[in-house]
Amino acid sequence: MPAVRPDTAAPTGTAPPAAGPVPHALPRTDLLLLAVSIGGISLSAPLISATAAPALAIALWRNVMSVGVLGPYALLRHRAELRGIGRRALLLAMAAGALLGLHFALWMPSLRMTSVASSTALVTTTPLWTILLMRLFGVRAPRLVWAGMGVAFAGVLVLTGVDLSLSPRALAGDALALAAGLAAAGYMLLGAEVRKSVSTTAYTLVCYATTAVVLLVICLAAGTPLVGWPAGVWWQIALLMVAAQLLGHSLSNRVVSTLGPSVTSTAILLETPGAALIAALWLGQWPPAAAYPAVALILLGLVLVARGGRR
Repeated sequence: MPAVRPDTAAPTGTAPPAAGPVPHALPRTDLLLLAVSIGGISLSAPLISATAAPALAIALWRNVMSVGVLGPYALLRHRAELRGIGRRALLLAMAAGALLGLHFALWMPSLRMTSVASSTALVTTTPLWTILLMRLFGVRAPRLVWAGMGVAFAGVLVLTGVDLSLSPRALAGDALALAAGLAAAGYMLLGAEVRKSVSTTAYTLVCYATTAVVLLVICLAAGTPLVGWPAGVWWQIALLMVAAQLLGHSLSNRVVSTLGPSVTSTAILLETPGAALIAALWLGQWPPAAAYPAVALILLGLVLVARGGRR
């Protein structure tokens, strides 16, 4: 609930208005930017599924391109900061990058094994894993958060049951997506710690560069081909980098300071129905009817977690 400014508080001895503080309108420009961010993020999963290249290679080149775009600016404007990063912050940033690489290595192959709707719904359980990891370090969550986690995990159980009825491969894809959500939770917690002393640009460059190195090692170990595709595939990977990295996550980071984490995180949950709709219309990938209630349960649980986290 928005706080009442001191200059609008009721005079001494006067009862405050029964309706409470007058809500302020959200900035239209930031709402528009948030809508663009959701669109970019929603395009990510269908585009990965449609790109005719190995999923691990797509993950690698997506991050290499991101470093190529961000690197010159970071080295020009943040060179002194990059040189002066402390050992602890550097190691944590690299650890976050390694977890992000693991997240990509798990989630992107899952899009080839299960439906876009299932994979996206399960990977967005990151807030649930974050709450569980924080609880291990003694951070207590409000009851509404735990209620939301229960609802979301009920949806996970229903969704995995539906996919098991389709094929063991779909269930394996679900497991990869869930593990990817857990890796993303670790990445976010480490990143939040690093950001206390390091700028976003410097942290992002170190993180993405580490992610690219980790994915390169995974690709070489798995024998994944890294080149040899037509030009259209490279354009798709470049579009993925622009949509998911520059427009998607960058814009959501831009508006979270004005719209607030609750509004932003809840709105980003629209990625799941957005990605499912794009996959259905573009790829003809319609989830089974039994999956819709499960996805709705997961989204409802995540909304409750977001609202409880705000409190």
